[in-house]
Amino acid sequence: MTVYSSLVRPALFSLDPERAHRLALRAGAFAGFAAPALRSLYRSSDARLSIEVAGMHFENPIGLSAGLDKSGEAIEALAALGFGHVEIGSVSADPSNGNARPRLFRLPEDRAIVVAYGVPNDGARTVAARLATVSLPVPLGINIVKTNRGPGAPPETADQIIGEYAEAARVLEPHASYLMLNLSCPNTEDGRDFFADRGHLDATLAALGEVGLRKPVFLKVSPLGGVAMIDQVLEAAAPHRYIAGFMFNLPSVKPRNLRTPEAVWKSMPGAVSGPPAAELLDRSLREMWRRVDRRRYSLIASGGVFSAEDAYAKIKLGASLVQLLTALVYEGPGVVRRITQGLAALLERDGFNHVADAVGAEAN
Repeated sequence: MTVYSSLVRPALFSLDPERAHRLALRAGAFAGFAAPALRSLYRSSDARLSIEVAGMHFENPIGLSAGLDKSGEAIEALAALGFGHVEIGSVSADPSNGNARPRLFRLPEDRAIVVAYGVPNDGARTVAARLATVSLPVPLGINIVKTNRGPGAPPETADQIIGEYAEAARVLEPHASYLMLNLSCPNTEDGRDFFADRGHLDATLAALGEVGLRKPVFLKVSPLGGVAMIDQVLEAAAPHRYIAGFMFNLPSVKPRNLRTPEAVWKSMPGAVSGPPAAELLDRSLREMWRRVDRRRYSLIASGGVFSAEDAYAKIKLGASLVQLLTALVYEGPGVVRRITQGLAALLERDGFNHVADAVGAEAN
């Protein structure tokens, strides 16, 4: 038992999930001044875990997924928790209030959460101004998405949607180590299937190319389309040299392997984050690794990462970087250090001198 699991988590779980999330972010924002001390406490440095991805250096492959800090409010403290990188967002060109509440739920029996936020965020310009005063010791990713204008907003044209992605990228790129283009947000009704149209995907990637991006760009796509979707994404990405790799988003459907009774979650909107999402995301990761040009692209994975073994499994399926979020909710900030230390031990056990040597080791 840790202090977090015995004291902090019960207190947070006694609160509404969104209120607990906001309190955690406020605490993180306040603790920014103590980031050096936090980093000395939580950081686990091991040369075997360092990795180069898309020209960027990562001290270790474990990162924070987008979704916890949507507008970059607490990144100094979050970056000090031992992560090799931090990703914020999703951030849209304009501010958004997101979906109506309730929009965040817990499934403790599955160690999962159900997320239906609808990408609330402060908008690209406000986030960019906030980041302009911040310097992090690890790479910062910014996840970009279309603005959720709410259920009463008029429909937008394809050109307007594509223009929003391009504008957000233009404003935010100077403050990012890399951009993550969210082409599959599972929590907004408007534009959810926009990129299922190959023409929309091609036009968006062309528009991003015209922005003249200098930082690496990753595409975050749906895991639901199977091999056909993977092939389509790879074909669309091929002409665009600025694209550095790919990641799979949470599926918009509920997993079949939930332990929580259906009566509990049936009325909950949103995507399930945590261990129940791992099976589909891992299968998609393996299929992408088998098809991707490994000399050109890198893969980032997520979904149910609670332990070093979980992260290691995804690395062996082809992921160069692995992200987590839900584990922080259930295990607390110490989980990052436990995973990085455990990952080094697993590499030593299996005779790998470096984490890059393990990437894709069991994908074929």
